[in-house]
Amino acid sequence: MLLRPLLFMGLTLAAPPALAGATPWQDIAPDARARLISSDMLAGGTLLAGLEIDMPAGTHVYWRVPGESGIPTVFDFSGSTNLGAPAVDWPHPSVDHAAGLTDYVYRGPVVIPIELQPGQGTGTLSASVTMGVCSDICVPAQAKFLLPIDPAHPDSAQSIRLSQAEAQVPIAWDKPDPPFGAITATSDGLAIADPSPDIDADSLIADLGDPAILFSAPQKSPDGTLWTLQLLGGAAGVKLEGRAVQLTFATSMGPYSITRQIAAPAR
Repeated sequence: MLLRPLLFMGLTLAAPPALAGATPWQDIAPDARARLISSDMLAGGTLLAGLEIDMPAGTHVYWRVPGESGIPTVFDFSGSTNLGAPAVDWPHPSVDHAAGLTDYVYRGPVVIPIELQPGQGTGTLSASVTMGVCSDICVPAQAKFLLPIDPAHPDSAQSIRLSQAEAQVPIAWDKPDPPFGAITATSDGLAIADPSPDIDADSLIADLGDPAILFSAPQKSPDGTLWTLQLLGGAAGVKLEGRAVQLTFATSMGPYSITRQIAAPAR
């Protein structure tokens, strides 16, 4: 993976425990700060928390797969107590082609939701976060947060922003017609047949679970019935047939994802 020049040392910060549904803000880079927030219990006993990042519109952090440059956003919840394994709900990122590279980023203020399964009584959400914060320069940042979780006394003040963030998390495709036809390997990438006209091609991300295997933006056939994605950089020549690929994409109805097995090239 290529990295843009990193011109500052990483910031390692730790916040004291919070007393309500939010930790104190921490400065993580110039003009950027972050905190943990939590909200009410959801149906099924799940509690929603989140990492809130406040930064200017011209500043961004990276998705769990950063793309051709940058630093992925990574969470470590190993210090948490009396909670089931926290799960990050990743909102659909923007696909950035600046400087001829393909990156997956969150710009401006963003909330990344975290689902929790509280145990009996109070617990603590411990989150160590590593990320790259970029504007004109990129800063590798680390921060650690401790947020007390008390299911008996939820804090509803953060519900709106957490609900808005959850609405941007891709869900499994649930429409009657499939979003794509056959997905096949080609000599240099993927071919996707019969994409739904509701899908924004520029939003499509093909993810094989390996951050070193990246694809270009889709190239459309003249009639729009076939999209081709080329392997980028050092991934050229990787065997794709038989592997599972997750396709994440935006539509006018919101973001969705599907997982399909890549078929062998047509003979």
